[in-house]
Amino acid sequence: MAILLIDVPFLPSCTVVFCSRALRKDQRASQIRGFACSSTPCSVDEPSSASEAVARLVAFVEDEASSFLGQATWEEVMEHTAERLKWVNPDFDMFVVNEKFLLHGPTADVETKRIDQADIWIIIGVRNVEAVGWICNKSGNIQNVICFDASPELRNKLNGIYVPDRNVLTGLLTSFSGGDLKETLLTMSLVEEAWSRRNSDDIRFMLLVLIDRYVTPVESLKNLRAQDLSTLKCMIKNCSSQILACLSNSNCRKAIICLNNCAPTDQVCSYRCIASYECSELEAFSLCVLQKHNCLGLSAEIPSQPDVKPMEVFRGVPITHSIAEDIFVGWLEKLEWSWRVVAGQNPAYDQFPCQFQIFYRGAARGSLWYVPVFRIKTLDGRLIWRKRRYRVRRGETAGTFHFSVLDNGVVSQEYWRIVDVPDDLSWGLFFYSGAAAAAGQSYTGAVLVTPDGQWPPESEEKRVLAALDRCGIKSWELYNVNNAYCEGPPLELPKDVPRQRTSLWSEGTNITA
Repeated sequence: MAILLIDVPFLPSCTVVFCSRALRKDQRASQIRGFACSSTPCSVDEPSSASEAVARLVAFVEDEASSFLGQATWEEVMEHTAERLKWVNPDFDMFVVNEKFLLHGPTADVETKRIDQADIWIIIGVRNVEAVGWICNKSGNIQNVICFDASPELRNKLNGIYVPDRNVLTGLLTSFSGGDLKETLLTMSLVEEAWSRRNSDDIRFMLLVLIDRYVTPVESLKNLRAQDLSTLKCMIKNCSSQILACLSNSNCRKAIICLNNCAPTDQVCSYRCIASYECSELEAFSLCVLQKHNCLGLSAEIPSQPDVKPMEVFRGVPITHSIAEDIFVGWLEKLEWSWRVVAGQNPAYDQFPCQFQIFYRGAARGSLWYVPVFRIKTLDGRLIWRKRRYRVRRGETAGTFHFSVLDNGVVSQEYWRIVDVPDDLSWGLFFYSGAAAAAGQSYTGAVLVTPDGQWPPESEEKRVLAALDRCGIKSWELYNVNNAYCEGPPLELPKDVPRQRTSLWSEGTNITA
């Protein structure tokens, strides 16, 4: 999935935001059919000295307070976020502190240093009078303080500047202020937008924005920074005909205007614009500007963390490349699809209902293809089907695969792993990490799949949670996919595709469709 911003001088105040693979979730699976969330927060490695970290954060949270992420408390959420920050950079350190800790006071020098030497404080839900007083007394030398649902005595501060309360005047200040104050207001707006989307990825994104702006550059956020004049020169020199064609096409113009109204990081809004006005002119524009000529000068690599390992044994034998491909093809020999998505973790992937996965072997020897089919509600209220087509190649290790797709003019490369699938194929967990290099975007995620789109049986709870844990995913991070009202999906395969047969359905196998 990818978002990118391009200032377009041909339309007034217009910024183009292109998405690749930008599907998003709107329902979170707070539990898996009664599956209990772990109450034990993740352990986070502590540096021997707070000064060793490149970025130092402290999160103050209300005691045992529930978060907006299902059953998880804010302490659990922020402990897990601290671990996920280290996937971006192992030298990003976040210390999570609850009110009870504050009232008793730090008990070791290392704790005191981590609090006092922090670059950023995040305060969530803290209203206890004594805790608020402690924070107020200690926060004077902290340059960046962000508060959510906390006591009104606690104020937001960025780069040493107190942020004005949001009101009518704030918009005027943003428009007419210059220098540090304007940057402060714009950053605060971006932080609040990310928080309002209420998912674990955007909580981490919010923290990365603060680190990028006020502590140290974050490579994955470079596409949010302003482009120079060379971007415009590149577009005009290499893509003038595509620009003209786009501006001459009604749908392409509408897409650009629609995208301009989306927040830079709101992939739901962006993808709905593209899906609603999808046209060849828009794809040609992004293909020329981004993919062929890289006018934004962006790059991205597939994340190496978390390093999720594929399953090693299936039905009592070591998994091979052929067996792994058969698992992906899954139920296609018995049904019209391989798998249906029940839930997913990536907030840019699972909003849309009725997600079908089709894996099939092509006519060419050794070829494997992946076709996701999903439904989307357009801006004018229509329900339409969309599909994409990925080329799939075997990875070096059995159970791993390399995916590639051209989506809306941008190439995405992905690395998939089959994390776990029981012998009866009643469910599966697939983990992926990917990048759209020309868009400067990288991402990770996972999908929980079953043959019928229903949750795995409760008897599988322990195994499902263990598989999620190997991906560094908590059950409260999952989002439900709406699998109701899925009539008429376009599941047809190309005419030259041979009938799909796998070793999974050999005679004597005790599985029923």
